[in-house]
Amino acid sequence: MGRVATREPASRTVVVTAFDGVQLLDVTGPAEVFTTANAYGARYDVRVVSPTGTDVRTSSGVRIGVDDTSEGLPARLDTVVVPGRRDWQRAVGDQRLLDLVTELAGRARRITSVCAGAFVLAQTGALNGRRATTHWQLATQLATAYPRVTVETDPVFVKDGDVITSAGVTAGIDLALCLVEDDHGADVARDVARELVVFMARPGGQSQFSARLAPREAGNPVVRQVMDSVGTDPAAPHSLESLARDVGVSARHLGRLFRRETGMTPGRYLESVRLEAAQVLLEAGNDSVDQVAHESGLGSSETMRRVFQHALGITPTAYRARFRTTAHQ
Repeated sequence: MGRVATREPASRTVVVTAFDGVQLLDVTGPAEVFTTANAYGARYDVRVVSPTGTDVRTSSGVRIGVDDTSEGLPARLDTVVVPGRRDWQRAVGDQRLLDLVTELAGRARRITSVCAGAFVLAQTGALNGRRATTHWQLATQLATAYPRVTVETDPVFVKDGDVITSAGVTAGIDLALCLVEDDHGADVARDVARELVVFMARPGGQSQFSARLAPREAGNPVVRQVMDSVGTDPAAPHSLESLARDVGVSARHLGRLFRRETGMTPGRYLESVRLEAAQVLLEAGNDSVDQVAHESGLGSSETMRRVFQHALGITPTAYRARFRTTAHQ
């Protein structure tokens, strides 16, 4: 009896869009993850395409070779990766790029973006009514420019159905590892992470990389005065009542004004300022954790630990080790 031929699984076509000014690592990071996964049993066919089918020059000046235009791709695609460029307005103003992304998205099982690539997806309408993220420095701009998108500032990547967006630059690697795990399981994704010497899951979110994500502008002079008072001396014994008394309004009225202007309570704002003060002290000095807790206004080391874990997903000690030096810990 003859041997029954086994059919190899079909490859998954991953298309990475490229265009002049694109950030180099937005393109190469995900591509490296997918191609590395092929050494561990995956079958990704990674293609780089541009609107014109010609090579592109990235933001760093490095040229990237392009495989083709969309016409040379299979009819059905598995994944589309849309990178970004720092001046995202140039990208969303490129009609050929928007047409390419729109066409590819219509042929793909899932569409993704890296960093400012979220603006391109938003411009095509792909993010309307969806949750999304981008680089923390661009989150407010994304929310303002595209009010139909629910922008989440902290996650490294956000999955909303078959649309996945990721944060800045290296977060494209996190995104691609997540997709490999979805396709081939945690073991394969773990093998890829080990080979690339990256986290399987990055500890904490984007908040740990930004000085502060809380709003800094307020139109109401009462709210601005409270913000200035808290920012000048975060360790002072502030309370809702004392802050309200200082600006001549009731505590209830101040709470309403703050929520309307900033989307948070005065207490939550105070905690965010104290958290930033603690971050700066941990990064810059040699004070003990207890001293940092006292000087930042967080009080005790245990309170500071709870605030760090809730807001950043790591302990104060781990934060200090991660951001004070690049030396091996």
